[in-house]
Formats: sequence, C-alpha cells, structure tokens
Amino acid sequence: MTYTTYPPYPPSPPIRRGPNHTKEASRFPRWVWIAVAVAVVVIVAAGIVLWLDHRKSEDNPWNTALQKLETLQVKGRAPKTGYSRDEFGPPWTDDVNVPGGHNGCDTRDDILRRDLTDLTSRGCTVLSGTLHDPYTDTTIPFHSVQIDHVVALQDAWQTGAQQLPMQTRQNFANDPRNLQATDGSTNQGKRDGDAATWLPPNKAYRCTYVARQVDVKALYNLWVTQAEHDKIAELLQGCATTSTGLSTPGPVPDPDPSPTPTSRAPRAGQFCAPRGATAQSSTGARLVCARADGRDRWETA
Repeated sequence: MTYTTYPPYPPSPPIRRGPNHTKEASRFPRWVWIAVAVAVVVIVAAGIVLWLDHRKSEDNPWNTALQKLETLQVKGRAPKTGYSRDEFGPPWTDDVNVPGGHNGCDTRDDILRRDLTDLTSRGCTVLSGTLHDPYTDTTIPFHSVQIDHVVALQDAWQTGAQQLPMQTRQNFANDPRNLQATDGSTNQGKRDGDAATWLPPNKAYRCTYVARQVDVKALYNLWVTQAEHDKIAELLQGCATTSTGLSTPGPVPDPDPSPTPTSRAPRAGQFCAPRGATAQSSTGARLVCARADGRDRWETA
C-alpha cells in the first residue's frame, strides 16, 4: 500500500495585540461596560426610591384618609324633613352596640372619663376634671365642657342616616369614634356644620378632625356633599406639612370600681330606653323609664 505524504500546514501568522488587550475587550469596547454599569446603578437607585415612596405612602395616615374619602358617595344634601334628636334615641343611652356600650354608664360619662385629666368620679359619674381641648388648643374647666358629635346628627340625617335602622342611628349618636369632649361655646358655634362650613379653630387639629369625619361616614355608609368632599380633600392633601400628626382618642376606660356595684341593675336618675320600660334597682326598688328634664331617665315607681 502506498501512502501519499503531504507537506505540513504553514503556521498561522501571529495576532498582534496591544499591551492592554483582553479577550473580552476584543468583543466590547470599554465604554460599553461603563454604560452598562451606570445603567444598573440608575435602575437600582430608582427602585429604592420607588420602594421608599411606597412605604411612605402606606405609612401616611392622610393618604389613607384621602383614599377612604374617595370611597364615599358624593351627593346633594337630603331635606331636613323628619329630623329630631329623638330619631337618634335617648341621649347618651348605654343601650348601644359600640365600644363602651352596656358597661352600666351613660355615654357622656364614658367620654368624659376618656378625654379629661385630673378627674374625680364616683362609680360611673364624673364629678370634676380638666380638658385639654383639641378643638381650641386650650385648657377648659369642667363646668364648660360639652360633648361634640364629630359628624353632627343633623348632618348625618341629611346624608343618609334617615335611611338607617333606629338601633344603628342610636349606635351612631353614642359611638366614641364620633364623640369628642370640647369647649361648650365652640360646640355651640359648630351647630350642625360639616367640614365645608365649620372647622376647629385649632388649625393643627383640622387634619385629624376631617380624617375622623371620613372614618365615621365610611363606617355608617353616609355620603358627603361636593363642597364637603372638596374641602376635606384640600385639607388632607396638605396635611403632611401642616399637621402635627393623626391623633385619635383612645378607648373608653372602665368606670371607677369604687364603690363596687352590687349588680348591673339600673339606678334612679340614669338614662334609659325605651320610655315606659320597667326594671328593678340593686336595692329592690321598682323603676320606670320616664321623661324627666327633657330626657328619659329611670325613676322610682
């Protein structure tokens, strides 16, 4: 067998490389790598900024209130026809299904115990105390304190409450979330105003005030008027820079345990409902729910 011998391949010519040449650099110029690095830094920084903004938005109570405001219906005010205080049940009745209800004390005393400092009480009844009034940013003596409905009863009646069951209206009128101890003359000046017509004199509290109104209206499915909506939105949008922060009342405290009641039976003079009801006091006296001083109270039969 004969084999053919071929001459070897000539060696490839050497590739000339610069002193700083690398394999990667032969594929992409250095400026490309610099641009990619800058782009990555920009993308990561933008992501961090967006995440921080999102966290800030989540932690901002004013944004939360604004979002809740947008869930409320915007409608015109209904007629006042049929409104009276009696449509919201006996004043300060304890017969309600809200925090503090059925604790044996009327709602007014519950709110006084919550909002006053340096108070003295006997059982349920608050005898004295001092109010650091958020509406006026002043100190109010006990004899000048009144309880305000944050969303006024007549305003509620004209923005959906007249369509609610009686028990729900009674809950609304005694719900601690809708009640605030304040200066009597300030409360009288508010009358039945909404946010479009009345705001607390203390500007630092206005954001909290309207946020509480939004919470209450959302809770009881009430609507807002266009003027009311626009005023609340205007305030909340500026609250991050003009307000000291959301400050809502704490829970209703338990009544003074001294003297300890022998039972949860009513006593003469307490508010009651419904009119005509009968009960027995802890001492065995027969009581009847009757009108006295413009309110329904337990009286000895």
